[in-house]
Amino acid sequence: MQSIYAMHQNGSDNLEKEEKFLKFSIDNVQDLYLIMLSSMIEIKIREVDFIEKSAKKHLATAADRNPNTKFIDNPIFKLLEENNSLSIALETRKINNWQQNDDYILLLLEDIKKSDLYQAYMDTTETSFELDKQFVVDMFCELIAPNEKLYDYLEDNKLTWIDDIPLVNTQIVKQLKQFKSASDESFKVPKLFKDEEDKEFAQHLFRRTILNEDDLAKEFVDKTPNWDTERIAEIDTIILKMAICEFLKFPSIPAKVTINEYLELAKEYSTPKSSIFINGILDNLIKDYAGTDKMKKIGRGLL
Repeated sequence: MQSIYAMHQNGSDNLEKEEKFLKFSIDNVQDLYLIMLSSMIEIKIREVDFIEKSAKKHLATAADRNPNTKFIDNPIFKLLEENNSLSIALETRKINNWQQNDDYILLLLEDIKKSDLYQAYMDTTETSFELDKQFVVDMFCELIAPNEKLYDYLEDNKLTWIDDIPLVNTQIVKQLKQFKSASDESFKVPKLFKDEEDKEFAQHLFRRTILNEDDLAKEFVDKTPNWDTERIAEIDTIILKMAICEFLKFPSIPAKVTINEYLELAKEYSTPKSSIFINGILDNLIKDYAGTDKMKKIGRGLL
């Protein structure tokens, strides 16, 4: 949607250039995932360094010499730090953001250590893997993911990441919660695409929408009698064209799934009333298509 919108705004007809940028943006979701996940490893490493330096101070206190190591001993940190799949992915994709920008890690560590969550965790004498895991999940959700300075850094690094952050963070939390024990080695860095068809979907949807824009627009132009087409928000017209493209050119995607996905896009990126407007048009189109062979879906219950 954003790539098509960018082409409209730029007056560009360079399909290959925009398609290349689309693929690049999708591929970078993997980097964002690895950067966010590795932030926890780096936070632990920085705290280890702080504890070691504090113990060596000339005027080290008793607390400096005998620190509470519950935080750095958290088994989730160890599982992530020693995970083969994660180590390979970080090396392969050359993720070294925190080595080059360790001030953000230090800011995150400072915020964590100031938090009530951290203090409560360090003060409790109760120990269990589930409590350790829950602390890391809460730390990520409450202190790392919503950190404004981290958000600004990510936005400055790659503008396309802003829309990907919720997806990536949700995936990380899901995986953290799946750890079963301190010896659990099941963690795997997920593939960006399920299969080759999944990988090609964005390219096909982008191309088929762009190359058939005029024909796709004709499908809904007479469904908006009370709207001058020039008054319809441009994002709405793009959403409608993409949805209709899925109706007509992607037989394996259920029509209801298409409608739900594009209504979510409209709610997120367009006007307050756009989702109602789009839903009405798409519902009417499905009714029209139901009596013809224009929309063919493969499988049971795909309408």
